Amino acid sequence: MIELRSLSPDDTRSIAAALAQLARPGDLIVLAGQMGAGKTAFAQGFARALGIYEPVTSPTYTLVRTYQAGTTTLHHADLYRLDHTTEVDDLALGELLEDDAIVLVEWGDVVDLGDHLQIELRLDNEDVQQREIIITSSDRRWAPRWERLEAGVDEWLIR
Repeated sequence: MIELRSLSPDDTRSIAAALAQLARPGDLIVLAGQMGAGKTAFAQGFARALGIYEPVTSPTYTLVRTYQAGTTTLHHADLYRLDHTTEVDDLALGELLEDDAIVLVEWGDVVDLGDHLQIELRLDNEDVQQREIIITSSDRRWAPRWERLEAGVDEWLIR
């Protein structure tokens, strides 16, 4: 587990950018946290670091947006409005991963999505700009990248 402190939305985007530098096709990254915690800001920083310069917004109503940067495909999904596991199954997130893509899922913690890297964003009750960001992984493919991830986010580590 990696515990980070973000002091602003720009910090959140920078943390996401550091993580994006290590992301690989086939990675499933789940963003968790209450409304307004910074999931979309994280997605924006992540996409920008991949070379995606078009506006990245939460796909709450479209459910999935796809972005292309060179040979990298990013599928950005939002499960907030889905009420049933069958609706999540209909999105075929597993097939999106097979598309040699990175899949970033907001509200993905509401269902079991299998092996993934999870980014939990927690609001600070005293400072509306600050967030605690907890990174955990159930995906063994992140193990060889873990030390580089820790080094990449070192300036935000909670010590």
